[in-house]
Formats: sequence, structure tokens, C-alpha cells
Amino acid sequence: MEAPKYVWEGAIPLQIHLHESQVTTLPPPPPALILAPRIGYLPLLAPLIKPYFSSTLPPGVDTIWFDYNGLPLRWYIPTGVLFDLLCPEPERPWKITAAYIMNGNCKNVMNMSQSDQLELWHSVMNGNLEAYQRVSSKLKLATVDDEYASLCLQKSQQSVIETDLPEQAKTGRVPVRLYVLSVSKDFDDLDEIPRVDSWEKISYINRPVEIRKEDKCFTLHDALKILLPELFLDESLMNVKLGGVDLEDAVRNSNEDVTSDKVVEDQGQNVCKQPEACRISSSAKIKLIRIQGIEPKLEIPFSWVANNLLNPDYFLHVCVCVKVAQ
Repeated sequence: MEAPKYVWEGAIPLQIHLHESQVTTLPPPPPALILAPRIGYLPLLAPLIKPYFSSTLPPGVDTIWFDYNGLPLRWYIPTGVLFDLLCPEPERPWKITAAYIMNGNCKNVMNMSQSDQLELWHSVMNGNLEAYQRVSSKLKLATVDDEYASLCLQKSQQSVIETDLPEQAKTGRVPVRLYVLSVSKDFDDLDEIPRVDSWEKISYINRPVEIRKEDKCFTLHDALKILLPELFLDESLMNVKLGGVDLEDAVRNSNEDVTSDKVVEDQGQNVCKQPEACRISSSAKIKLIRIQGIEPKLEIPFSWVANNLLNPDYFLHVCVCVKVAQ
């Protein structure tokens, strides 16, 4: 439970400036400094932000939108995902702009009692993991068998003899939302990544990933091969061991360091079969992967990622930066 606890406690320091078009006083109001939960959404901050700018806003204004360097920030993408996607070199505090607007399958959730729905929503607003787990358990949503935990249990019950994966390991499906940022300029440092000035530069893939029951550990690398198969066509040229790693090796690597300073670059041709979901040029390679602010190694068991880094919406949000040919 340590990893989900850290995920839920994760926060991003925001410095929120009122858009210059709505400043009606001199001097302009100071920026609002707020610690925003990673798993939350920017519009949920409206009640906290409005008092900072109330003196300069006209009556009847209560709907807010945000932008970063002129790019509107989409309200339905979690705050942590927006930060990971748009700030490869983390900017702290994250300086964004606020502007106000004048305004005059969910069956399981809808079947919940009103009090449970409110508690579920408030748990996300307040970043309360215990309250969220208590009420979300009533939804009876499926979980994924954790190969990492199974191996730890297996190793504790044996001394010398090595065995394959435990028989109780099951196949699971994990809903993934993949955000692919394509850049044409190569870079060595994160601060060299070009600024995102249009959402057209970001492609999306919404697809479940099936964790296959095999003799080898199903890793994050294997999941990305399913989501972006064209990037892994030429793995025979790679000089590092990635997919099909032994479970013991994968866990040992993840125990040593969940993150890495340099993400392994996967080289191969990329001709996207679904241009409406993913538009990546040929000869592309992965330069950066980030999940919940973490840059994971590709060898990490995907079941561990799914069980520990999911957002409260039960999607695994994965940000990928890809270098494409000019």
C-alpha cells in the first residue's frame, strides 16, 4: 500500500495568475499559490482560487478555465497528467493562468446511494485515499493479480528451489489512456524539449491492455508493445534486455530503482495503423515515459504499475515523448 499512498499524497505547487484581460484593479491581484493534488482536476480548485481574485471580478462570475503559455488546459485530464505532459522539465511552481467565464458507462456509480456518491467525489477532491478505498470498494471493480506481490510471497515460502509463476495468476485487462507527444528535434536534457503550443501535437490512445498469463513477467515494455507496436518492430537491433524478462529479474530491477535517469530508447520503424488515434512518423523512438510523475523502467511488472499508479478514474494515464524524423 505504500505506492498508492504516495500517489494520493502527490501534489503540484501552482502559481496561478489572473488573466490580464480580467484585471480591473491597480495594482493587479497577487497570484494564488496552491498545492494541487496530482489525482485531482483543475476545475476543482475554483473554490480555493476565487477568494484570491474576488476583488477584481464582476458579480456572477464563477466558471473558470486555465491555460499554460497560451495553451488551454483540458479540464478532464488529471492535473498530474497535464503537468507530466506539458512540463518534461518539471517547473516548480507551475505557473498557469486562470480566466473566469460568465455563465447563467456509469451504471455502478449511478446505482450508488447519494451519500456514497458524495463521499466518493469528496475523497478525490480532498486527496483522501482511505475514504476513496472505503467507498469505491462498493463498486466491485475488478483488480489485477500482482505478479510482484505473488513473487514476494512465493520467495518467502521457498528457500532454494525456483519455480515458475504461481498458478493463481490470472489474466487482467487494464484501461490505459496513452498521451503521445511527438517532437522533431532531438534532445539530451529535458529542458531542451520544445514547448507544447497546440494540442494537435499530442496524440491519444484509449485502449485496454490485457495482462497475459505466460511463463515470463508481463512488463511495462510488453504493454507499450501492444499500444505502440510500430515502435518495437526492430527489437533485434536493441542491445539491451527488455521484453520477456524473468519475473525475478524484473522485480529485482524494480526494487533497486523504480525510476531511471535515462529512459531506454526503443528504436524502430513506426507506421501507425490507426491514424485517428496515433499519428507518429517513421523512424521514431521513445525518449521519455512518465506515469504519475515517475519515469519507470520498462522492465517493471505491468501488474504493479496497474495496481499502484492508477488514477481514481480507474485509468492508467501514461505520457510518452517520441522523437520523430523531420
